[in-house]
Amino acid sequence: MTENAIITENLSRSFNKVQAVNNLCLQVPRGIVFGFLGANGSGKTTTIRLLLGLLEPSQGRAEVLGYDTVRQANSIRRRTGALLEHPGLYERLSAIDNLEFYGRAWRLPTLHRRSRIKELLSNLGLWERRNESVGTWSRGMKQRLAVARAMLHNPPLIFLDEPTAGLDPVAAVALREELQAMVKREGVTVFLTTHNLGEAEKLCQLLGVIRQGKLIAVGNPNELRDKASSPRIEIVGSGFTSQLQGLLQTQPGVEGVNIAGEVLTINLHKLISAAPLVNLLVRAGVQIEEVRKGSASLEEVFLNLMEADS
Repeated sequence: MTENAIITENLSRSFNKVQAVNNLCLQVPRGIVFGFLGANGSGKTTTIRLLLGLLEPSQGRAEVLGYDTVRQANSIRRRTGALLEHPGLYERLSAIDNLEFYGRAWRLPTLHRRSRIKELLSNLGLWERRNESVGTWSRGMKQRLAVARAMLHNPPLIFLDEPTAGLDPVAAVALREELQAMVKREGVTVFLTTHNLGEAEKLCQLLGVIRQGKLIAVGNPNELRDKASSPRIEIVGSGFTSQLQGLLQTQPGVEGVNIAGEVLTINLHKLISAAPLVNLLVRAGVQIEEVRKGSASLEEVFLNLMEADS
């Protein structure tokens, strides 16, 4: 068994003159949640379809769970689960009948199938409503059931394409927490695409950023911050002036200074001691309430990557 669930080598796919995926080289270790980030049209869904063997590459190759995506696509699809743009549910059927249908399609033995259905519906908070018609459910409940469908046959790898898209904040948080708990229990590898950067930061151990079909960054959230943004010091207080802002910008190691109400943000070339800058502010008469060292949010990092050399 290879240590990587997914390996791609110069994986590419074009549609006429559009290069949807361009020389993608990626390794996704087993047993993690991998977040694949990018703007609409960046190539995320095309990548998933290539990895599932639903599309053939224009060039390059990929392996999923040790199987070649072109020659052994059926073996990949038997061993993976997927929640793509459509949940794949029959709305006139009940929740339990939906999973019964898919369990039979996967040829799960009767006792195991029924036990697995109860386990998944219970873990996702749906067991008490198992006999209700899915068409009467909220979108959040349908998404939870769709996740159960994707995991029904105990796949070692699941693909989730924007699973919380269109959900209200409460439903999105609930699904994310349930998914996180389930991933931990099941020990699966997850390939997740999302536009919710807060979600990616909470769920994913490793992130990849794709822009116009090209992979432009890979790393854990902290590594991406270090690569794509500068460290900063945030100071909460009063008495910040434009003159003081100009003085701070002349100090060694300072890249830029911004004042927003009672928050002064000092961007640095590299992380340095805050003491000299704080002393300067105190001598200038600033009333300081709090000093925080930090770095850019994942959202800022993502925007920087999207704009860099574009």
